Amino acid sequence: YVCSTWGNHHFKTFDGDIYQFPGICEYNFVSDCREPYKEFSVHIQRALNSNNHPEIQYILITIKDFTVYLRRKLVVVDGQIVKTPYYSSGVLIENNDIYTKVYAKLGLILIWNQEDALMVELDSKFNNLTCGLCGDYNGVPIYNEFINGVASYNSITYGNLQKISKPNAKCEDPDETQAIPSCNGHRDECERLLTSSAFADCRLRLNLEMYIQACMQDKCACNGNEDSFCLCSTISEYSRQCSHAGGRPSEWRTQYFC
Repeated sequence: YVCSTWGNHHFKTFDGDIYQFPGICEYNFVSDCREPYKEFSVHIQRALNSNNHPEIQYILITIKDFTVYLRRKLVVVDGQIVKTPYYSSGVLIENNDIYTKVYAKLGLILIWNQEDALMVELDSKFNNLTCGLCGDYNGVPIYNEFINGVASYNSITYGNLQKISKPNAKCEDPDETQAIPSCNGHRDECERLLTSSAFADCRLRLNLEMYIQACMQDKCACNGNEDSFCLCSTISEYSRQCSHAGGRPSEWRTQYFC
């Protein structure tokens, strides 16, 4: 089971909900939520890069008493910059030009493309024990994330609840009343891209509709300024998730597209 975030502030929980949350504070992405001793936590912070696209600025991982801080070309363990591959106390960190990967023996794999996309895979022993933007991993979509008891949250309220409060942090919470625009005008194009023959092996493995919705939101947010980030980040994520689920997407990028 994987939880991921990518592109234009999209998130997919362990239980399969896909939602958008445009926060730029530091958030709990996924943690073991048992008290008093958490086995691990993963925090992330996004910022807008020079092209005005959201990118993950840093990831902060704690595994038992071990801390790993990741930036694009930097791996810091317990306050010391380290060379990779790095191995210590059940944690392996690999880092190349394309990906940073962290494998922890307690049952966690983290893969970051050093830009917008992060994927965390967790052992099923953490079922029902996690919290954060990835949800509670109880196998039931919506419940406990967007419906809790009698309360129902929109995705922005839910995201804001995951903020890590830091005394001197300067970041605004996204506005909970902002409506996500209807982007139906883009459905045909997104459907065409995601059902192209390159992804024939993916359709039965993933919930296609959720990625179509994410692609439609991307197209709305681009406002006609269609660079590759705007068009390709959700298609890249669909391709990664398909491979992860055992599918074999064929080459979908061309010299004119993405």
